[in-house]
Amino acid sequence: MKPVAITGVGLVTPAGIGAEANWARLTTGSPTAADDRRLDGMPVRFSCQVPDFDAEALLGSRLAWQLDPVAQFALVAAREAIDNAGLDPATWDASRVGVVIGSCVGGARTSAVQSEKLYEQGPGVVSAMFLPMHLVNMVAGVLSIHCNATGPSMVISTACASGSTAIGMARELLSNDQCDIVIVGGAEAATTPLFVSGFARMGTLSRRNDDPAVASRPFSTERDGFVMAEGAGILVLERAADAVARRATTWAHVIGFGNSADAHHVTSPHPEGRGARAAAQQACADAGISPAEVGHVNAHGSGTRLSDAVEARYIEDLFPAAVTTSTKSVTGHALGAAGAIEAAYTAMSLRHQRVPATANLAPQDPEINIDIAAETRSVVVDVAVSNSFGFGGHNAVLVMSR
Repeated sequence: MKPVAITGVGLVTPAGIGAEANWARLTTGSPTAADDRRLDGMPVRFSCQVPDFDAEALLGSRLAWQLDPVAQFALVAAREAIDNAGLDPATWDASRVGVVIGSCVGGARTSAVQSEKLYEQGPGVVSAMFLPMHLVNMVAGVLSIHCNATGPSMVISTACASGSTAIGMARELLSNDQCDIVIVGGAEAATTPLFVSGFARMGTLSRRNDDPAVASRPFSTERDGFVMAEGAGILVLERAADAVARRATTWAHVIGFGNSADAHHVTSPHPEGRGARAAAQQACADAGISPAEVGHVNAHGSGTRLSDAVEARYIEDLFPAAVTTSTKSVTGHALGAAGAIEAAYTAMSLRHQRVPATANLAPQDPEINIDIAAETRSVVVDVAVSNSFGFGGHNAVLVMSR
């Protein structure tokens, strides 16, 4: 398959609004986890929130009122990505522009608010906008409407692998000549009491209510779970030849994609990492490279005891020379948006030749024998991998190049 170019990047994450703000926060290695008033009274009372997000200022009061935060984040990020790519939706051939978004939950906050109204006041007060704001497909629908894209439009849901799986699907649309441009990525806004309580009951969240800033600590001996996050990462993808023809700036190329299912357990990864390894090997084969050529891995690195250990063993075996980082140590875990956000960060690493720090790493788990960047590190890397793994045993791996 021919390379696909990333010509635009848009980010709305706990690390900031905009790609530039995100890169600055990542390279300082400063965690974003903090107390979250929306979670008062919950077993976990902190999260990683998008800072200073004023939907009315960014989108206008009417559009802000019509959209759940998950779609607000996605639309703001998409507009940045399109502008960053030097494209104009008013002049492109809309029929050749697709939208593929990864998301797990859809409009979680809308669902929470409307459920409360139903049980407290009755069905007559449920908003007529409830379903358009809540349904998970509407994230892609909103982008199609407001970005003038009439090509294929869909939402991919493979749990925390959703954003990466969406990028793999977008690459197929370009390869099969169904699209010339794809707006692709992930969005999530599920930091609600219900979802936080559910994850807490499963034992997957960090419980460091007394010191949230050190709670997200992938690959550390002291890791005790992940930190919930929100946000969106949107990329503009084009065939590399088309990007060259219009003299577009290219952040990186997506050259390989692999996905698999563990078929093992609804929440736990296969203890030998078979699914992750299979997806990575498939991605390398698709890219036409040897695993030995991979110089950087942006790990799934959620901060849970088992997942980090399993992922580290597979990285040690397959990519022993790679410098690894987990950017979730700074941003937290944005569920279905995480893979797309981290694909953007991987493209940035390739472009800037720097691997962002893994915050809160010390002390590194002595049983994890991979090279993890405890501080932001300058590197010489031509090929990088971005890992995403999700509940249900979903695995997605992207291979990217300079």
